[in-house]
Amino acid sequence: MFAEVAVPVHIRQTFTYRLPGDMAQRAHAGCRVVVPFGKKLVTGFIVALQPALVDGLVESDIKDVEELVDESPIIARDILQLTKWMSDYYHAPWGECLRTALPAGATVATEQVLTITEAGRAALAQVSAGFSWSSSKLQALELVATSGHLGSRELERHLSKSHASALIRQLERAGLVRVAERIGESRLKPKLQNAVRLSELAFNGGDRETQLTPAQQRVIETLEETDEPLAFSELLETAEVSSSVVRTLEKRGLVEVFAREVRRDPLAHMEQQELQMVTLNDEQQHAFDRIVARLDERQYATFLLHGVTGSGKTEIYIRAMRDATRRGLAALMLVPEIALTPVFSRRLRAIFGDAVAILHSSLSEGERNDEWRRIKDGEARVVIGTRSAVFAPLDNLGIIVVDEEHETSYKQDETPRYHGRDTAIVRALHAGAVVVLGSATPSLESFHNASTGKYEYIRLDTRYGNRALASVETVDMREVFKQYGKQVTFSDEIKTAMAETFERGQQVMILLNRRGYSSFAMCRSCGDAIHCPNCDVTLTFHRYNQSLQCHYCNYIRPAPRVCPACDGQYIQYVGEGTEQLEAKLRELFPDKAIARIDRDTTRRRGSLEHLLMEFAAGSIDLVVGTQMIAKGHDFHNVTLVGVISVDAGLCLPDFRAAERTFQLLTQVAGRAGRGQLRGRVVIQTYHPEHYSLVCAKAQDYDEFYRREIEFRRSMHYPPFNALINICVHDKEFDRASLTASDLAKELREAARDSMLRILGPAPAPISRIKGEHRFQILIKARSRARARQALDIAMTKMLARGANPRSISIEVDPVSLM
Repeated sequence: MFAEVAVPVHIRQTFTYRLPGDMAQRAHAGCRVVVPFGKKLVTGFIVALQPALVDGLVESDIKDVEELVDESPIIARDILQLTKWMSDYYHAPWGECLRTALPAGATVATEQVLTITEAGRAALAQVSAGFSWSSSKLQALELVATSGHLGSRELERHLSKSHASALIRQLERAGLVRVAERIGESRLKPKLQNAVRLSELAFNGGDRETQLTPAQQRVIETLEETDEPLAFSELLETAEVSSSVVRTLEKRGLVEVFAREVRRDPLAHMEQQELQMVTLNDEQQHAFDRIVARLDERQYATFLLHGVTGSGKTEIYIRAMRDATRRGLAALMLVPEIALTPVFSRRLRAIFGDAVAILHSSLSEGERNDEWRRIKDGEARVVIGTRSAVFAPLDNLGIIVVDEEHETSYKQDETPRYHGRDTAIVRALHAGAVVVLGSATPSLESFHNASTGKYEYIRLDTRYGNRALASVETVDMREVFKQYGKQVTFSDEIKTAMAETFERGQQVMILLNRRGYSSFAMCRSCGDAIHCPNCDVTLTFHRYNQSLQCHYCNYIRPAPRVCPACDGQYIQYVGEGTEQLEAKLRELFPDKAIARIDRDTTRRRGSLEHLLMEFAAGSIDLVVGTQMIAKGHDFHNVTLVGVISVDAGLCLPDFRAAERTFQLLTQVAGRAGRGQLRGRVVIQTYHPEHYSLVCAKAQDYDEFYRREIEFRRSMHYPPFNALINICVHDKEFDRASLTASDLAKELREAARDSMLRILGPAPAPISRIKGEHRFQILIKARSRARARQALDIAMTKMLARGANPRSISIEVDPVSLM
């Protein structure tokens, strides 16, 4: 018996391995295996079993599977099917798609083991005779000689990880050590904890007071007072005894010490929210009825729920999910940001109790593993999470909700570059489930699909409780510049509006989608701006630690006292970020509680949730932040939203710039006036006449769509044409340029008889990131199938000629061309 195995490496093909011994009877598609791949052992995934070799393979060339990790499939058939679609559609290796679908702990750890050779012992003897070696090389060889068998992790304890890896390669090439690999354990397992309970003997032991010491008696009495076993450590603390007391009782047979599974619950720290039921208005009831009717049919359907901000989309989501669970179906809810999971998790936990699981990248590995196992075992039937939650191992899936479906954060920015929304739709199609895509500002592709009948369209035009939309006004910063003769951060209009809002005891949100203190540092003597050494961007100044930082590669250096180019002493910091806004707002309103929400202030786990809860409770008067504050939050006392600038995003060389600007402004405007009080939004801009701002001011999605869709049609952009963006990147400029030129040539040859347009290669808008030069090739096509076919042909030829597959990044349906 042979297994077709997908290996999580940057190669799209699968590989055939022999299943030795009784593995052939125990193996199933969806099981993990450890297989030799090159000189290493790697974790792969069985995607099919074959009784015989396919034509072209020779049995003597086939390697054996080293270990069968699972006795039953860890990957369900529907996830195998979904990841195979992902691999084909997004031109990504199937093994990497499968690894993405599993928690990080699913990969079985392997370790290199070093043993010294005779040549190694002879070399050590030479050293003792005066032969000179590097100290680290000598130290490594002596450690191997002393231990007999030394694991690479043990070597890393003495040397840095990168240094240890290099030394192992040097020692092996020199023939001084032999290197083998050993298989570790899967980390996808429960956490165990020692617990203590009374034994049957203790219950039937009669009067124990004369037989036990006072400490032992306290242990027995503590256990008698509880209905459940106590954790070993908790028992020691409660009874105020040492561990030896419990172990003595265990030897006497009076207590039992055993290992039990401990659930690492990511929602354990949350306060239980009271369940508050509201009455649906007519629009909401109509939307709910249409979704439930499709659930009744148990057939695939996709709805676009287009509702203005505050129209009650969340209530429809939750009721539809509850209706699905009552029918015995599972429910999945995707949200675009980790910041939104605590808000929704509380509401879902109040309704569904422990049947709710949460999945996102900020969970610890243990928490994610436990939640994943609860879902797979059927204990959790309702899942909420970010894009990777689309792979939650739910069976009998009934409904998938994709909140804020327009958000670009649903797109993965590394291989496999899948889109969570589109992957959810395909999963629902395979499962016969209902999908609800919700947004106040749908993506043009989704709205186009709804207008052509591909999706069912539901519209909510009124806010819940008939609350009015916030009034929106723009401030022309060109006139402000004329008035003051210089650039200013806050116009008079926005400063007055903030002061008036505070006088009424209400709250304010200020948006600037740029973090840091200043955009870049510049020398006034020579005019040179300080750039990242690894990327073609200027460094952002962060005042909190007096550093210049790159937001692409995380390069950090201290802020200079003199110019690195000319030793000039006049360093000027240009531009504004959220850190500078926070400082200026504290000067304007020193008596107000002000907080900043961006990546810099929310790095620590739980910090974002804490800030949002404080703001909701009224402890904070003003929040300044990036787009993290614009989405989905419901603060009833916020009546003013100020937008300092959106011009930088509007002017990006990307065909989606206008759409993203309109969506951001409309979404952030929706944070104002969600309670009983009318909201106000003030937008500062140097481009007030741009149609994305004009339409955002009027909160007129239909007019924006009409204007934008004509631009897309005339320029052959989505939704009328499919796009594939190919980025060739390499540390060597000439090699990147040559590879890009060769690939473009092969693409044009493969697309000769197809209606495809191949644009480029050209330097990417950011031509260097993380030390690699970047060139772009863009494929425009009416048919995605033809585009992928041409890409397959071209890539096959390129790889046959020795091109490095890791230097070619392919993004199907890109959300950004930057």
